[in-house]
Amino acid sequence: MKIDATLGGLADAAARARTFEDEGYDAAWAGEVNQDPFLPLAVAAEVTDRIEVGTSIAVALARSPMALAYTADDLQRHSQGRLLLGLGSQVKAHVVRRFSMPWDRPAARMREFVLAMRAIWSSWHDGTPLDFRGEFYRHTLMPPDFVPPRHGFGPPRVLLAGVGDLMTRVAGEVADGFLCHGYTSERWIRERTLPALREGLRRAGATMDGFEVAGTPFIVTGGDEEIEAAIPAVRARIAFYASTPAYRDLFELHGWGAASEELTALSKAGRWKDMGALISDEMVDAFAITCGPDDLPARVAERFGGILTRISFVPPAGLGREAAADLVKRLRGCC
Repeated sequence: MKIDATLGGLADAAARARTFEDEGYDAAWAGEVNQDPFLPLAVAAEVTDRIEVGTSIAVALARSPMALAYTADDLQRHSQGRLLLGLGSQVKAHVVRRFSMPWDRPAARMREFVLAMRAIWSSWHDGTPLDFRGEFYRHTLMPPDFVPPRHGFGPPRVLLAGVGDLMTRVAGEVADGFLCHGYTSERWIRERTLPALREGLRRAGATMDGFEVAGTPFIVTGGDEEIEAAIPAVRARIAFYASTPAYRDLFELHGWGAASEELTALSKAGRWKDMGALISDEMVDAFAITCGPDDLPARVAERFGGILTRISFVPPAGLGREAAADLVKRLRGCC
């Protein structure tokens, strides 16, 4: 299993990337929440030699395939082939009301988005005439002056994020890997994610061999006091995601549909501080691993061995660099 870390923002990207490479991590990821996800990767690639750099996630449907193809190709060149292009659709409210972009049939649009990017990259790297004509995107113009300088690293690997069956099948069909949402459970991955991925891969005439399944599970580790202090934040995060109607199926799989509906009502009433109280210890256990560092590799292996190929994890700040590097090594060898 590959062990990854969260890079964070632009200001400290260089220092964090160097530390992660020294500690033996396999990749450093930057997300698109309140920052651009690509700028920290450019800095991280500049100061490292081995570690992969990835977006977890960049909002694809807030961009055009052509614009993103240029950005990804630049980063693939700059990192010398180390880019992992993680894409997600976001939800309707954000795409329409925050980014002012169209929203309809997101899984079908995402499928076409990735195929359009691949057609663009093929025109740049292989000289294939650009003639992509889809339902949502059309790319038919590529004058020579607008072709990026060729490099020998090829297109980046594309990983799609998703929760529901439709988007997950799309990932299996057109992507090189899948990014599990942080709000997920072992049961959901085994019963819903993996079957949908296999169906998508079957449609593409492929198998799970070489296909990445990356997870960002809630992991709470450290001393007893550290764990106890962190649990309320975990409850709040689970409550936030469970309140989103688009993610309700996950809670319903565990038999907690009524709690999800109540959380949605509280969120609409603006009662965010009250929501964590609805997350029981059983719910926390389903979504989070809570244990000391010595027990963590065994717990990760028990829950995710054989179903995830990589996880994102950052040790507690007080662990120390040598102990953190040792923990990363033991985690990598646990599965």
